[in-house]
Amino acid sequence: MTMLKQTSRTFYIPISNLDTGLKEAVASAYLCMRAIDEIEDHEDLADTIKIKLLAGVHGAFQAPDITQAIRQLLMPYQAVLPDVSMRLDEWLVICPPTAMPIVKQYIAKMSLEMSEWVQNGWKIHTEEDLDRYTYSVAGMVGEMLSELWMWNDGTVTDREKAIAFGRGLQAVNILRNKEEDAQRGVSFYPDGWGFKEMQQYTRRNLQLADEYIADLKKGPALKFCKVPLALAHATVNLLGAGGNKLTRDMVLKIVSKVT
Repeated sequence: MTMLKQTSRTFYIPISNLDTGLKEAVASAYLCMRAIDEIEDHEDLADTIKIKLLAGVHGAFQAPDITQAIRQLLMPYQAVLPDVSMRLDEWLVICPPTAMPIVKQYIAKMSLEMSEWVQNGWKIHTEEDLDRYTYSVAGMVGEMLSELWMWNDGTVTDREKAIAFGRGLQAVNILRNKEEDAQRGVSFYPDGWGFKEMQQYTRRNLQLADEYIADLKKGPALKFCKVPLALAHATVNLLGAGGNKLTRDMVLKIVSKVT
């Protein structure tokens, strides 16, 4: 939970409020995803190394001894990789054994798809390209969470709306980080798109995300999803008004209101 707090202001609160068992499963999944995300976004790693490591994580997750395979893969890069990435094997171990197959499947799949996006230089020309990218890094997170809700208490959700939930959150990040991404030579905007088009894309997905949580019964899934979705809506509104980032006070007020 200490690492979770250090790496995510958005997800620390809803994860920490989950019941025992589900809390460990979702924390494990989030930290594993954060570990590989830090590799994909690393400013000082060559793309060839990123591809090697991300594809290597996919391979390590198929190994008989995952812990050993991950450590052998990452150890040569301990001087440059952040702690959250180097401790990837620890995050997987905290997952309850019966939920581990779900987490392993999606982290391995995400890592492989991330390696493919690095390999093609994150080239996004069409909305279909954008849909594929946002699925790879976030839509499948919504998919995975839905499987964890089912694992925990049998909650059934709409798969497409679950994907839109993750996709919408990622689209908010794309809107907010456009200049930062441009500085590293990357644009996630399809050809001819500006702020208006990306904002419309984001709101479309957030609307589906609203429908996703509207279908959820009262319980941990709804309790969890309300917080990041409320923060996403608030961020889009702020960006539309010319702002950039929610302040800590704004975040706390929004969280307090929805919980």
